[in-house]
Amino acid sequence: MDQNTNLLVVSAHAGDFVWRGGGTIAKYVKAGAKVSLVILSYGARGESNDLWKIEGQTLDNVKSVRRSEIEAAIKCLGVKDYEIWDYQDYHMTITPERTLQLLKKIRKVQPQVILTHGPRDAFNPDHETVSRFVFEASVLATSAGVRDVELPKIKQPKIFGFEPHQSEISDFKPEVIVDITDTYEQKYEAMNCFKAQKHLIEYYAAKAALRGNHARRCSGNQQYKYAEAFSRFFPLVGGELI
Repeated sequence: MDQNTNLLVVSAHAGDFVWRGGGTIAKYVKAGAKVSLVILSYGARGESNDLWKIEGQTLDNVKSVRRSEIEAAIKCLGVKDYEIWDYQDYHMTITPERTLQLLKKIRKVQPQVILTHGPRDAFNPDHETVSRFVFEASVLATSAGVRDVELPKIKQPKIFGFEPHQSEISDFKPEVIVDITDTYEQKYEAMNCFKAQKHLIEYYAAKAALRGNHARRCSGNQQYKYAEAFSRFFPLVGGELI
């Protein structure tokens, strides 16, 4: 990756991009890539349980807290280009207008790589909905006859799926493992911005160490300490087996 690489990240809820891909995102930023982040919802209904324990809590206040958490986290990762679309979560609904919105964003960013949710998540239907949403919008973005927006078609991006929270129950197997040893501290700092989901910090710290173990075993590189795992939407294509 370099300054000519465009990465688009689409996150269903406020913290998903940090828990599941924060180290990789920071790595792209550090390498000079153009990173664009779309957060579809604040996760106010389904992923802010700790905030709803506060007496007299309101939806507007939950969203305000979650926005401040997002802004603190993206600062840790170095992301500057981000949008929060404020869809309702639990359960998220995708309309033709929203598909058009994402189609426009994809054609504008022209990503070589899209990072979003994988196709299966046993306990979070929003994640599965967003996975289909991103895939379908990306297909529309590559089709010359789709002229709903005044932006040219793009080449098919590579699409990678986040590891779901309950990996085995969601039938997830790592297809790509990215070393994040040099950006793990940024990820850890970003995770600690999410006080509304502080119970996840220890879990994803352990997950990064586990995937780091897998990275060492699969590569032989003993310098890999922390890693993140992803699924692939399309086969690896090239002129040789690598």
